[in-house]
Amino acid sequence: MLRAHAGQLYDNQPVMRLPRYSPLVAVPSGSDLIIRLFETTVAVTSAWAARRAFGADTMPAFDSAATAFALFVAWAVIFTRSEPRASRRPALCRDIAFPALGWVIAEVVGVWIVRCVHPSYAPSMPALLCWTGLTAAGIVACRLLERFACVRRARSCSVALVGRSDHCATLMRQIQATRGSLHRVGALFDIAGGCAPSCSDTPRFCDTDKFAAYVRAHDIDELWLALPLTDEPTLLRFLDIFRNDLLNIRFLPDVSRLTRFEHDASHFDNALAINLVASPLTADALAGKALFDRVFAACAVLATAPLLIAIALAVKLSSPGPVLFRQRRRGANGKPFGIYKFRTMREHASSGGTLAQATRNDPRVTRLGAFLRRTSLDELPQFFNVLCGDMSIVGPRPHAIEHDALYQDIVDDYIHRYRIKPGITGWAQINGLRGETDSIDKMQQRVEADLYYLSNWSFALDIRIVFATIVRGFVHRNAY
Repeated sequence: MLRAHAGQLYDNQPVMRLPRYSPLVAVPSGSDLIIRLFETTVAVTSAWAARRAFGADTMPAFDSAATAFALFVAWAVIFTRSEPRASRRPALCRDIAFPALGWVIAEVVGVWIVRCVHPSYAPSMPALLCWTGLTAAGIVACRLLERFACVRRARSCSVALVGRSDHCATLMRQIQATRGSLHRVGALFDIAGGCAPSCSDTPRFCDTDKFAAYVRAHDIDELWLALPLTDEPTLLRFLDIFRNDLLNIRFLPDVSRLTRFEHDASHFDNALAINLVASPLTADALAGKALFDRVFAACAVLATAPLLIAIALAVKLSSPGPVLFRQRRRGANGKPFGIYKFRTMREHASSGGTLAQATRNDPRVTRLGAFLRRTSLDELPQFFNVLCGDMSIVGPRPHAIEHDALYQDIVDDYIHRYRIKPGITGWAQINGLRGETDSIDKMQQRVEADLYYLSNWSFALDIRIVFATIVRGFVHRNAY
């Protein structure tokens, strides 16, 4: 419906992805690519150290070839994580010992390949033992650090269940039986209307309004709709009730009445759910994006430090008031934070307690402020917001909290802009959807562009937006 308002922006672009299947009780983890790169660095460094210590008499070209073959075998065969798990505790053999053993085998295979091709190659046995030993120790250290970081990031996830009482009770038992599960059931809605008290302490509801109020008051993280395949009205009803809430909604088809035998078909920790409303970026994608954000922001602050100091002095000397303007905005998952900008307006009181957007030729804007706003230089302090973890380099632009309250009820899917961190720049900004939103149509176009970005996110798209911002995004007719 909203695409018609901004369809001209998306010609020759990939279609938006449909909601995907995901592991129901998977624990978010760090980036597999980063771990693999660390392990590769450990293997190469260990090979260099072993040759320096014991391999002076061997042929360096053959040693380098053996290292290259070992890296190829390791990258082709060793998988960082075989399958997602619900446990807080790492499986020692699968997650730590096996990868270390795999790298050792890969190094031995690399040496064997070079021996087969060049029989004259005679590697030093002490050097080989040193190489494999250092690599194994380094890999174990990397994996232990990665698992420790993963456990530190993991937190208990509260769940509200909607479904038939007996089926929900079965799901609750399976969650409790899953070792180290991060999920806990915080509320239960019985679609059959049976509100008889149960032996568990989980609150049980039959009234929709009371259930929704409880979920919001207790900050429930996820809503699991364990409904029969034929119960579409109930599914749509709960999607509508929580349309303006930032909780993940998953559909667990209730097929218990279709199964012939009573035993479980699979283990609960391997169950799959359909993400109806959920964060479009995986935990690995968010970890990689956060790493890029911090590195880019740090480099940007260092590179623009003289400019930041010059603008700060100019703002201070041009008009009375603070150098920085700080305003409350909503960040990821709707959590408020203070966004920083260079002050571009004269100090003034809000009329009637309401926040008015800047307009063209706004009398509140200073002469220096008009230049900063026109060139977007007033946004530079937001790199410090990125370093603090409140913002991202690329993402939906955050709006004033007062505007959020206004638009989330009249613009479809407005709230989903806050499923990731807001950005300094974004897909909407490089397509000209910036500045004053003096009509609902303009806000609809901006939200549509933000949702397009979320549905089609990739690291390459982020880089494309950054370059487009540098080339043409600083100055725009709508920036005032």
